[in-house]
Amino acid sequence: MTLPQADLVAGQWAACTEDLGFDLENPATGEPVGRALGSSGARLEAALAAAERAAPGWEATPAEERAALLERVSAELNRPLPPDGPGRSSASEEPVTVAERIAALESFATGVPITQTGALAVIVHGAFALAAAQVRAGLLDASREGVEVRRMPWGPALCLVPWNAPAPMAAHKAASALAAGCPVILKVSEYAPYGTQVLAEVLGEVLPPGVFQLVHGGPREGARLAEDARIRAVSFTGGLAGGRSVALASAARLRPAQLELGGNNPLLVLPDADVGAAATAAANLLTTLNGQWCRALGRLLVPRAALGDIVAATGERLAALRIGDPLLPETEFGPLVHSAHLRRVRAAIGLAGGHATAYGDIPDNGHFLPPTLITGADLADEIFGPVAAVVPYDTVEEAVELANATGHGLEGYVIGADEERALATAQRIRAGEVKVNGSSVLSLHLMTPRPAWGLSGLGEEGTAETILFFTGARVVGVER
Repeated sequence: MTLPQADLVAGQWAACTEDLGFDLENPATGEPVGRALGSSGARLEAALAAAERAAPGWEATPAEERAALLERVSAELNRPLPPDGPGRSSASEEPVTVAERIAALESFATGVPITQTGALAVIVHGAFALAAAQVRAGLLDASREGVEVRRMPWGPALCLVPWNAPAPMAAHKAASALAAGCPVILKVSEYAPYGTQVLAEVLGEVLPPGVFQLVHGGPREGARLAEDARIRAVSFTGGLAGGRSVALASAARLRPAQLELGGNNPLLVLPDADVGAAATAAANLLTTLNGQWCRALGRLLVPRAALGDIVAATGERLAALRIGDPLLPETEFGPLVHSAHLRRVRAAIGLAGGHATAYGDIPDNGHFLPPTLITGADLADEIFGPVAAVVPYDTVEEAVELANATGHGLEGYVIGADEERALATAQRIRAGEVKVNGSSVLSLHLMTPRPAWGLSGLGEEGTAETILFFTGARVVGVER
């Protein structure tokens, strides 16, 4: 289940030609499925030139017309594929939409169970409809008392997305920038290109040439784009090293950069918490997206008196997970994305110290790593896998200090029976979002921002926030 890698530049598709130096793999089997390829330097230059040419026309396109095109993109992503079309193996199968095909390709490429990529596929088409609705509601017009206040697009925007949920993140960033009036150059992660390429096919069919472009590549290609003066705004989700590179390139040009760089997220279990509820939250946070997500559990903070009970209950839930092929609907936990990442996670476990306990039986083949709890040590950095440290505390004051004893500040979680007390504790945790008695992959509310603090990044993503990020205010009026 792969696609030949191709980029979309100035309205034209072309096969990728640059060897990135490694093989793409089937996470479930470990077998190579083809060489990882990137866009050539000439294609990157052509994309930059095309985005610059397209910028004036796309900015001049009335917001209502841009919204209508984004709504058409959303509708096309919800369109059923023909019975004999790509992504269909039998005319007797239930109808499969384009978004569902993207979900299957994402599951194959990343190892994330199809039940999870399928749920996230709602974001793929929903992001475009939601961005259109925001524009139609007047998000870009803040005029008041005879003074015109308009949000104007910065110009060509670069969107860089990682491999753990590439198509949903690509859809959110691209929809926001396009709604704002910015042409988009999207570079997908070199480890999981397929689903986003199908998304690009739809965008390329609906939008004028040069308004949306897809390129492939690794850090070298991303840096080449981020350093170019024709890029006027960058939205990046990925690792700390990549984020720092984008920040440095943007700082030299005093250019807006939106950076979401991951976290080492605490789950603080209060003394009155139900052991089962705490264990369920810990297991969910540890294994969603196979632990490969920026808001995953990094540190489980538990009352010392309940340490044994909570670890045992969490271990029971982890051991009961159905581990296997991510494309099977019964699978609850799948493999890591690539052998290179599997090696990194294993090395991080070895360096963590303490005692590591793995739960569940994994297949002999593929990039599987069992969910793992580490006792007797804390984790200073994000591992980006199904691994968390269990850290006991004696007082809630100490627990809050432990939760904040990290340079990251992306997500926090609090579990407690007394909701008012749990909310008060959550207010003391230094993170952009803190969930009380919850462990969903989704944000607390569709319309709230998703901030990143400290080493977790810069700026806020969100329904309105990302659209506004791609704009600057222009104020015009008669002084009286």
